[in-house]
Amino acid sequence: MAIRYGSSGFAITLAALIAVALSGCASINGPAQGLSAGSDAAQSGTGRAGAIYTALHQGAQSYQDALAAQHRDDPGAGQAILNALNQVSAAAQSCARTPGCDMRRVSATYDRMMRLREHVGGDHAALVGTNADALAGESSPVLQIVPQSQRAVALLKNGGLSALVANNDAVKAAIEEWLTQMRSQLMSSYVNYQFLRAEMEPAYRKAGLPEALLFGIMAKESAGKVHAVSRAGAAGPLQFMPATAQQYGLRVVDGFDQRFDPRLEALANAEFINQQLKAFNDNLELTLAAYNGGPGFIGRLAGPADASFWSPQVYDALPPETREYVPMVLAAAWLYLHPDRYNLKFPRIDGVPGHVSLLAPASLSELTVCLGQTGGMQDGWFRTLRNLNPQLDPQAVQPAGTKLRIPKQLESAYAAECAPDSRWTALADTLHAAAPPPVWAASPPPRREVAALQRYQVRPGDTLNGIAQRFGCADPLDIARANHLRAPTYMIKPGMDLRVPACSSMPQRDVAAVRSYRVQPGDTLNGIAQHFGCTDPLDIARANDLSAPAYMIRPGMDLRVPACGATTQRDVAAARTYHVQPGDTLSGIAQRFGCQDVASIAQANGLGMPYVITAGMELRLPSCRRG
Repeated sequence: MAIRYGSSGFAITLAALIAVALSGCASINGPAQGLSAGSDAAQSGTGRAGAIYTALHQGAQSYQDALAAQHRDDPGAGQAILNALNQVSAAAQSCARTPGCDMRRVSATYDRMMRLREHVGGDHAALVGTNADALAGESSPVLQIVPQSQRAVALLKNGGLSALVANNDAVKAAIEEWLTQMRSQLMSSYVNYQFLRAEMEPAYRKAGLPEALLFGIMAKESAGKVHAVSRAGAAGPLQFMPATAQQYGLRVVDGFDQRFDPRLEALANAEFINQQLKAFNDNLELTLAAYNGGPGFIGRLAGPADASFWSPQVYDALPPETREYVPMVLAAAWLYLHPDRYNLKFPRIDGVPGHVSLLAPASLSELTVCLGQTGGMQDGWFRTLRNLNPQLDPQAVQPAGTKLRIPKQLESAYAAECAPDSRWTALADTLHAAAPPPVWAASPPPRREVAALQRYQVRPGDTLNGIAQRFGCADPLDIARANHLRAPTYMIKPGMDLRVPACSSMPQRDVAAVRSYRVQPGDTLNGIAQHFGCTDPLDIARANDLSAPAYMIRPGMDLRVPACGATTQRDVAAARTYHVQPGDTLSGIAQRFGCQDVASIAQANGLGMPYVITAGMELRLPSCRRG
């Protein structure tokens, strides 16, 4: 507990005291006002919880009154603040011991008290001081390479994140998830971010935002994969939807989607976060909820008084994805700042940016082969080279003299390992030129005339298999050959115009029987079932031997999707109207009804950018085709 005396009277480091008090570490002499030992023993169930909630409210009100007295230089204000905090502490400890008592109310009460402190104009230096002391002596590589670590801690709710982590079960559960089943994603996020840091961190520094928050968002959204695209069409390391991207100045320029530019997307993200912090009175949790669930929806839930994210009336009304998203981002930000506290060792990464001019024609794939595992990079350099050169097709050979961004540590390795006369360069060229031999049918069916070709523009999230299924093709190689796509990856990208031949078609039941899906971050089994029109997600669980009752899936898992009880095409087309539910987004509705183009629904209902919808609105749904 840190206590200061100054010209303005008695001041207290609220973040430190609340953290200690709410975690049950404070030594409280006697029961708090309104919560005697007798009343604790006498009450049970709802009655006992109700008395605790009353004590929490009274403590918060007393704290507000004491802060006002302190602002008037009242000499008794300091003791009044301590008394109020003792009351809240005792109520919090009682809540933790009482069945049926909702600890979210404790978090919400704490949140209000922190904001009261800020609005009264308390000494921010005192609030930051405790966290600076807590950082002393840690050997975290983050704290050694980030000179503004204390500032970052201060901006994360003026040190309030420390108490939130200590007392909020949702955040603690998120920390455990990052340290267990999501640990590999956390580690790869850290590595990818260190090489992207020079591109992305300046946007947050210029905006006055904490770098740890940027890392938390990126780790949850994409794991630092610059070319990540979600099923809903969100793209880039920070996953902007197309409409939001246009609103914040991200365009498609010369065929390149600027959402894949980490520097530009970081600028757009920082602008969005600062706008929402202003709209929600610096409420970080509501701001993150708005980033995930939409500002309009979260604003209506929070109301004019900006209710706490953790208040039951807000938290319980949120979609499950948003309830999970906010604590996961906060937990990743906290782990970024304090890995040593959790037996977490981030690798030391030399992310200083550099560049090379190609000495000979080469693709990013060929450079990956000749660089190997230089510098101890166990997974190779493909992801890093792609992230730093997002505008390039990794399979396309770039001419000599092309300037590429690479980590500075690779500049000398490139000159040695990837020189025109290097054996590794020759190997990379040989591998890159290779292609699997075509497999021809014994009696190939006659090809139709060229006039039968159809055109298709690749959309975000498309795969060659998916496009083949959409056009009823038994073999996606028919499309690959018609467009001279290179083996073995047959790379396609959004905006590409494909020629689709009148390929050998297969019955619809065969298409349904061979579907597969790779799980993306944030996916649920129910969501995947909806995406494929399945009425029972247990069909997918059984086909993949998922264990009850959790039916756990994880990002990167390849699922077999059987011909489950699917909604027929005529059923989709017949569902012509839909009443918008709380938490709905236009992209989510489009997915639910199998629409490939969100804009088609918007156009059918006269919606302009950025396609705002509200609960209760009746939407007309066009007869869009299922993907």
